[in-house]
Amino acid sequence: MTTRREFLALGAGAATAMSLPHGWFEGQGSRTLRILILGGTSFLGPHQVAYALERGHTVSTFTRGRTRPSIHAHLFDEVEQLVGDRESDLEALRGRQWDAVIDNSGRNAEWTRNSARLLADSVQTYLYTSSTGVYYPYLGDDIGEETEPALELPPDLAPGDDGAYDYGIMKARSEAEARAAFGARRTIVVRPGYMVGPADQTNRFAYWPVRLARGGRVMVPGRADDPVQYIDVRDVAEWMIRLCEAEASGTFNAVGPSSDTGMHQFVHGAHATFASPAEFVAIDDYAFLREHGVRFVVPWIMPIDNEYGSARIRRHKAVEAGLTYRPLADTVRDFHRWWNSDAVSADRREGLLSGPRSLMAREPEILRVWEARGGVSAPGAVLPSSARH
Repeated sequence: MTTRREFLALGAGAATAMSLPHGWFEGQGSRTLRILILGGTSFLGPHQVAYALERGHTVSTFTRGRTRPSIHAHLFDEVEQLVGDRESDLEALRGRQWDAVIDNSGRNAEWTRNSARLLADSVQTYLYTSSTGVYYPYLGDDIGEETEPALELPPDLAPGDDGAYDYGIMKARSEAEARAAFGARRTIVVRPGYMVGPADQTNRFAYWPVRLARGGRVMVPGRADDPVQYIDVRDVAEWMIRLCEAEASGTFNAVGPSSDTGMHQFVHGAHATFASPAEFVAIDDYAFLREHGVRFVVPWIMPIDNEYGSARIRRHKAVEAGLTYRPLADTVRDFHRWWNSDAVSADRREGLLSGPRSLMAREPEILRVWEARGGVSAPGAVLPSSARH
């Protein structure tokens, strides 16, 4: 395992992006790349495949061969699909050469170490898909790439809190393994925040497009200026391909939107996608929300305690390196269309509406209790409706 001193030495070299050719991100690169994607069929990967093929690159994927993409599936006929296992079978990667590898499935530091070492002499650039989870606990309001990630559980950890740390520690250790094998100048680490958009296999963001399209009385948890961060998965996927084209290096936070955004701004912006009449009822009492099990409805996360800075992560380095953002309305509209397509099962859609953990199903009762306590009369509790009829 990489020591703390070794990790810091490696991280110092990777924290600053290399200078990129002027105008590189304005168009396609000057050469065709051979790109290997470890993973590639779930959420981020299909969008990477689509953009890479559009820009004339050739793509290979390495998976266990079990997941069929829920978007761009027809494009995989143009992709070399290698089959193996990150844990026990990398044979399909031996003796091959690529210009860049994008590691989307490094869910274990040992997996990253083994693949990076295997490919170090046959690939120019290693891009590791990390996460802003490396910054947990999010205790500051100015979290940047130089913020030191946790590599070990703290000695004073409260019982039951280890799960909150595990993911970020795994990602931070995996980053170090990639840098150790490829060196700082050949390694790109991208730390996305909450990625949203078509093909998302979780329901964490689905609530808002589905709920806002239905209209009516909509609960809005949190205070007006509670910060929210989210980024369209396609913006991350396309930027990653451009970073590979540029043979970039460094560590980048891939967070959005393009400017600081509060929770009420987000809700109004997302609702503008639809023509549904809506009345927004803001619940700004954190204690009440905790009492009713509403601590996060992505992109809103209650900004207290260890989550205080989770939506206060700096984006400027990635923007300087070419990260761009599409409008929120495009993200919400495209997700909503995908959600209502054959790519999503009826059972999954029904679960969001009325399943045992459905916030949508619990919403009317939460609003009833809130109003019975006089919540709506609190200053600023009711948002002006953007479509009240």
